[in-house]
Amino acid sequence: MIVRRAVRTIALALPLLAAASAGGCSGDVNPLKAAMVGAGSGIKPVETPDFVQQSRKGDATYMPVGESAPRRDLRARNSAGQTALQAELEGARNRNEAKGRAAEGAAKDAAKGLTPNPVQ
Repeated sequence: MIVRRAVRTIALALPLLAAASAGGCSGDVNPLKAAMVGAGSGIKPVETPDFVQQSRKGDATYMPVGESAPRRDLRARNSAGQTALQAELEGARNRNEAKGRAAEGAAKDAAKGLTPNPVQ
């Protein structure tokens, strides 16, 4: 009889203990933290700065975890748009290559007169 009562007590206490320990991990449902803040020695909540509040959308909706993003129908570019994109990309490539040649020339000019250290 005593053993059954002990088993029953453990069976009832175990879920409560598990729920209390899981709730202790949460920052907003921690009774110890609330008591410490109330006593004046815990971490006090910090208000959100104005620039953060202004940058957030009021009607922000977030996609639930585990769901795929909704599929968007994309249209192919017409030939004029494709030609313009190709010209833009070629221009960017040419600018990047010119910057690379300029950097290489500057490095060679800076290295003139320097002798390499012998390997010991």
